[in-house]
Amino acid sequence: MSTSLYDLSVGSFLQMAEATVGIMQVGQQYCADNNSNPDDIVAKSLHPDMNGFHFQVVCVTHQSWGAIKGLQSGEFGPPNGYEQMDYAGLLGLTEQTVTALKALDPESINDLSGGTVVFKIGTTEIPFTCENFIQSFALPNLYFHATTAYDILRMQGAPLGKMNFLGQMRIGA
Repeated sequence: MSTSLYDLSVGSFLQMAEATVGIMQVGQQYCADNNSNPDDIVAKSLHPDMNGFHFQVVCVTHQSWGAIKGLQSGEFGPPNGYEQMDYAGLLGLTEQTVTALKALDPESINDLSGGTVVFKIGTTEIPFTCENFIQSFALPNLYFHATTAYDILRMQGAPLGKMNFLGQMRIGA
């Protein structure tokens, strides 16, 4: 059995977006339990030369829902147009991403199979097939940013483990 473009993209995006909602909820509860403000986490980063939690969570949306829009339009670029948000706003954005991904029709995504997506940044243009864009660009970026958001929350003391990161796995024969 081959893997459809829908399963490869939307299935994987949903797993990570839902897991990110879950880790953010754990982080929110941890802050409530410890009388700390979750908004203090928004600017936190793992290293001074890395983007903070806000950017990492925005990129979970951008590398999932935004990547689907890229498949549909044939063009994808760095995240822009995302306003500065507090922790609750970031959680809401991620929940909206899950809702949008769940509303997608598998056939409409599978119909994009074999198409092309051009990643544009400045004057650089990198052409991909839709499948290669998902496998070699969108998914690795999504995993990187979801991992970094997880790591920032873990660094702040949130009681997270590997199963929180993995989220709902697609299991079965």
